[in-house]
Amino acid sequence: MTALPLGLDFVPIWTIILGVGVFFYVLLDGFDLGVGILSGLAPDTSSRNLAMDSIAPIWDGNETWLVLVSMGLLAAFPIAFAIIIPAVYFPILVMLLSLIFRGVAFEFRYRDREHRSLWDHGFNYGSVLATFAQGIVLGAFIQGFRTDGQAFTGSSLDCFTPFSLVVGVCLVFGYALLGAGWLVLKTTGQMQSWARTHARWAFLGVCASVLVVSIWTPIAFTDIRSRWFSWPNFGLLAPVPIVTAVVAWLEWRTLNRPDSEVGPFIGAIALFMMSYLGLVIGPRRAVLPQDREAAVIVMRAVAQLPRRRRVHLIGIVDEPEGNRGIAVPGLEMALSRRSGLAAFSVAG
Repeated sequence: MTALPLGLDFVPIWTIILGVGVFFYVLLDGFDLGVGILSGLAPDTSSRNLAMDSIAPIWDGNETWLVLVSMGLLAAFPIAFAIIIPAVYFPILVMLLSLIFRGVAFEFRYRDREHRSLWDHGFNYGSVLATFAQGIVLGAFIQGFRTDGQAFTGSSLDCFTPFSLVVGVCLVFGYALLGAGWLVLKTTGQMQSWARTHARWAFLGVCASVLVVSIWTPIAFTDIRSRWFSWPNFGLLAPVPIVTAVVAWLEWRTLNRPDSEVGPFIGAIALFMMSYLGLVIGPRRAVLPQDREAAVIVMRAVAQLPRRRRVHLIGIVDEPEGNRGIAVPGLEMALSRRSGLAAFSVAG
């Protein structure tokens, strides 16, 4: 086995892995959560059944990305995990309970046909609550967390602000647009027309959401204002809103073209990509504590065991032969002894 360079810095590598994981979770679980949101608006039972059947083979697998992100954050950045989780404890709890109830409702709707309407409503409400809770978490990230050194000093209720609640509503519109785009892609006839109509309403909600958040954030947060509107940042970052506006225009065109089946879903993905890009290139407070010293601690000193983090990374990018599907961050002992990784893990 080739030894890894001792001086290799895994902090940016793990940051990229977690960032990609978050994006793929939002994208992949977002559209089936969106289908769940729209299922409550289905005109009849057959339409609702068709919508649910369209995500039946994949909805549970999409949530694997959430496991990767949460376990990766705990394994690679334990102090960051200890700061973030208490800060967003209640929306995370609501999200997990909603996802669990949503999963139970989805399975029982096929097994308990006498109460299918009850389970369908449960799936719908679980999808809405899980999405809204995720939006509150996102709003809390943008606001930043109160810290003292390496400890979170705020309250678990600090995440519930008017801004985070608005972001929660915004994400509901965003997931609904993804879900409607998926239904336009996977259905035909009247069901496709119904999905296209709701995609237009969701799109208008997304545009309003982007506008509100884009105005609110620079007014409420001075560091965001200085990042976007100071020179030369203004010139360098100007293409982001311009490209976003072009993508929105193209999305609206595809939504109004009956012959475009792939376009609405691709356009929704592109809008999420541009929104995610805006968050990534925004100020560091979007994903770090407000205190600068604590931010440095989170990015550098939280990786307390470099050798252990190295083994976590091998578990992801170099899955041992004969152990397909079990190379999970934090499960070093599950790695194959034939590759020498288990012994290395114990030594680290």
